[in-house]
Amino acid sequence: MTDTFTIRGRAVVHEKGLKRLRQGHPWVYASDISDMPGKTPGLVEVAGKDGRVYGTAMYSPRSAITLRMVGKGKEPFDAAVIKTRLAEARERRERLMPGFDAYRAVHGEADRLPGLFVDRYDDVLVAQSTTASADMLQPAVVEALLDLYKPRALVVKNDARARSREGLGEDVRVVHGKEPVEALYHEGKIAYRIDPLTDQKTGSFLDQAVNHVHVARYARGRALDCFTYHGGFALQLAAAGCSSVTAVDVSAQAVEKVRANAERAGLASVVDAQARDVFELLPELVKAGDRFDTVILDPPAFAAGKDTEQNALRAYNEVNLRAMKLVAPNGILVSCSCSGRISPEAFDAMIVAAARDAQRYIHFVEKRAAGPDHPILGGVPETDYLKCRVVMVL
Repeated sequence: MTDTFTIRGRAVVHEKGLKRLRQGHPWVYASDISDMPGKTPGLVEVAGKDGRVYGTAMYSPRSAITLRMVGKGKEPFDAAVIKTRLAEARERRERLMPGFDAYRAVHGEADRLPGLFVDRYDDVLVAQSTTASADMLQPAVVEALLDLYKPRALVVKNDARARSREGLGEDVRVVHGKEPVEALYHEGKIAYRIDPLTDQKTGSFLDQAVNHVHVARYARGRALDCFTYHGGFALQLAAAGCSSVTAVDVSAQAVEKVRANAERAGLASVVDAQARDVFELLPELVKAGDRFDTVILDPPAFAAGKDTEQNALRAYNEVNLRAMKLVAPNGILVSCSCSGRISPEAFDAMIVAAARDAQRYIHFVEKRAAGPDHPILGGVPETDYLKCRVVMVL
């Protein structure tokens, strides 16, 4: 493990990149580097053309984001630092989310561990790395997590699409504990069961957990939850008093999880889970003249790569336009986006445009983001990726 923390060379950065670093942003792009430190990922020294050392970075030579800072000046970065940062991240979660048995334990740059993500589901941990340099730190991260959390199981789930951009393969395995590694966790009073080896992401979408519980305060009448996955919004709406909840997801496997979760919560008679394509279902409901008092839109990221923003905004506009036509007067639409490339301003403008096209007036009731376990790092707008808008449709 000692070799993991060896400084492998020096990256010389142009003034444009140095300016970003001085402003507190931890990223340096390939276009801002004049001298690359070879072709091997790992830790490197970051300096200006005048020789001044700005700190230590994780170097991923095949990534557009080539340098991700982990230390300033001569600040050390080794296994002990990683364990300290993991412990500090845990302390922050326990302070901000008391009583939660599931949360994101490590959130990349926001916890000063770029490219590393760890989710906790009760006594099961799921770790992901998204860059070549973060892969190298995995043994130290696993060792520290086992010592700090003492989990029943720890799963490495390195299957994110971002890895392909660096030529990295998939690596999904149980590194501690025994299979099966299913876990039961709670959002509010509702219990959800996940399997980190087979479910999407690390098992669930914990960035929406706080929003799932919070928006239930607006629940009333008939509800429609689109892109429901395991029923995060749907079950909260049902528990809060909606007379009926139609929960829709294109994945038959996800829909089976919704049904099982609803049965466990005693809500099976209220929740109707359907395996349907939302883009096909919504026009059918509009044509039939159907109306709902509460509508949820929580689609997957439509903008996954560069130069996809406009196509993504068109997709968001289409689904929001049709949803607004389904909302009863003075009903609630909860519209979400996890596309980091879509700014909050652009997303809000899209909602306004969709309302205009639907010939509806709207009030923005709340503008929410991810929960406090997915912190937004000051000076790094890219970490403000999740938009959750509560809209009243007149």
